[in-house]
Order: sequence, then structure tokens, then C-alpha cells
Amino acid sequence: MKYTLSITQRCNLACEYCYIAKRPEVMSLEMARKAVDFLFHHAGAEQKIHIGFFGGEPLLEFGLLAEITRLIEQHPAAAGRRVELAVVTNGTVWNGEIADFLNAHNIKLCLSCDGPSDVQDRFRRTARGKGTSARVERTIRQAQASLRETVLVNAVYRPETLRSLPATVEYLSGLGLREIYLSPDYSAPWSRADTEALPEVYRAVAELYMAYYRTKDPHFISLIDSKLVVLLRGGYQPLERCSMGRRELAFTPNGFLYPCDRLIGAADGKAHCIGHVDRGIDLASLACRRPAEPPSSTMCGDCGFRDYCMHWCACSNYFLTGSYGRVAPFLCASERAVIQTTFDVFVTLGQDLGPVFVHHVNGAPQANLRPSVLAA
Repeated sequence: MKYTLSITQRCNLACEYCYIAKRPEVMSLEMARKAVDFLFHHAGAEQKIHIGFFGGEPLLEFGLLAEITRLIEQHPAAAGRRVELAVVTNGTVWNGEIADFLNAHNIKLCLSCDGPSDVQDRFRRTARGKGTSARVERTIRQAQASLRETVLVNAVYRPETLRSLPATVEYLSGLGLREIYLSPDYSAPWSRADTEALPEVYRAVAELYMAYYRTKDPHFISLIDSKLVVLLRGGYQPLERCSMGRRELAFTPNGFLYPCDRLIGAADGKAHCIGHVDRGIDLASLACRRPAEPPSSTMCGDCGFRDYCMHWCACSNYFLTGSYGRVAPFLCASERAVIQTTFDVFVTLGQDLGPVFVHHVNGAPQANLRPSVLAA
């Protein structure tokens, strides 16, 4: 079960591609209590619960984040449950108190950084247009030095920065980061030329991935590792497919419920909203109430990539086509390129790395980051 608590819509940046409307709303502690009660009631007794703090910029409300963490930990339903906490931050708010709290409560940190300064500062700037690269790099170095948990990083790429993706991976690796998520901006104006460039760009990322393995310095790179899991399992399994509104929920500061954090938008209880903590969930109000089913588009047909493809991702489809079930040419081209690239990685690295890839079968490729895995 994945839950996102958007504790504020305030933010100190003005990233051009951000899908969250900037508003002064901050979640009250009373609303937080309702949200925590709701999510524990909604989750099955045996299910692992992942709770992410989100914004806006959640660390602008660090005091509130700390209070909500205690609400979660002290909740009667938390006893004996597997609960994982994380916070997603733009990397501009950081100090020793935050680091100490994250360590004390085993909260994972995911930093947003799109790459080296020429990439990061292109879209991730302050309201006054100032670049953020130096500040974010400083936070990454400080977090790496002070946190016990692995620091995650998420890099968004767009048509303007797609071809810089290999350089982004090298830059993040050079900062000591070993768990790297690469996320396309599906709302961007992707052109035919961009889609045609995908195989070459993804192949360059794959070459870096393989080089890290060969030097016994494995990196988790989502572009490759997420698809290795799927290939080794013979396709996406039912519980891995889109589960928005069922096994995934996002809570806004004022208590509205959304099926995915990427669909929060203005958080005004209108588009994509499926309820409120005071009223419950109404999936019938959303056209994607059966998002795990095949898309209505006929373009997938009997495609050999279909079982390994994310054509079912409702929010990605929505940002690309305006429909939860219609697949766009960019998603199709990207999935084909990454599936083929990942298959080539598996074949090229060969059976001698079987002990490493077994973690992918179990759905935990991050386990490869343990030094002991490649000690032999």
C-alpha cells in the first residue's frame, strides 16, 4: 500500500514542469490525524505500508512532518505493522536537525535533482529565476555524509534534456549516489525526433550501468532495474500494475483524496478527486476505476512487448493524451526502447551475474547495492 501525504502546497521553487499548483495550504494536525486513521483503516492487516511526505516542499513544514511521524508511530494500528516512511524534497531545505530526525525515525530521503548545473538550472529555479544546482549539490553531499539510510535521487528529463541523460547519471554517480530514478516528464511536448533518439540515449545509460557492474560498483538505475524485474518475472504481475485508488492514495492538505500523487494538480477536490477523508472513497466518480485493464486504444493489439510495457499506467496516459486509457506514441516508443535495451543488458552481462539478478526476480533490485553481493 502506497500513501502520499501532501502536507503543504507551499514551495520555495518555481520549477517549470511542476504539476502541483502552488497554494498557501498547509495540513492541520487534526487533518493529519484523520488521514493517518484513514490510511491504517484502508490498508489490509498484512500489507506493507509505504507513507511518503510530499508537497510543495514538505521540509518547509518540518515541525509538522515530525508531529505526523509521531502520530504514525504511536497509532494503535501501527503495532506489528510493516510501515516505511520517506520524504521527497527539492534539496534546498536542509540542516542537522532534519538529518538527526530522519536517522532517528528511519525515514528515507529522496532528493529531486535533474543533473549537472546546465541541466538542473534549466527548469528547477527559484521564483526569481535563480538556479538551484549549487545548493542542491551541497545538500546531497551533506545528506550522504549524515544519513544512515541510502539517499535516493529522482531526475526528471524532458525533450530539452533527454540527450543529457547519460551525463546526468555520471554526475549523480560522481556525487556518491547509487539509487538513481530517471523519470520522463510525460506532460512535455515530445516530438518525433525525441522518440527516435530514445534507443541511443537509453543505450548510453545502459553502457554506464554495465560498466558499474563490471567494476563491482553496482548502481540501481530505475530505467534498467525496473524492467529487469519485469523481464525476469515474465511480465508485469497483477499487483505491479496500476493500483491508483485501491493500493495507492494521495492526501491533500485539506483532506481530499486522489488516486495518485501525480494527479493532485490544484488539489481543489475537482479533477481526478475520488473523495475526502470525511466521506471516504468514491472510485465510481473516476473514469479510471479499472486502470489495470488493457487500454481502450487498439494500438497495443498483439504487440510482443505488451506484457512488459506500462501501457496501463493511467496517469502517464492522461498527461500524454488526456485519457487514462489511451496510449501515446512517446510512451510506446520509450517502453519499446527500454525493454529492448534492458534485454540486451541481461544478455551482455551474461549468466555469471545470475546471483546478482536473483534480487530482481524477488522484486528487490536495490539489494544489489550491498557490497557483499559482488564480493566474489
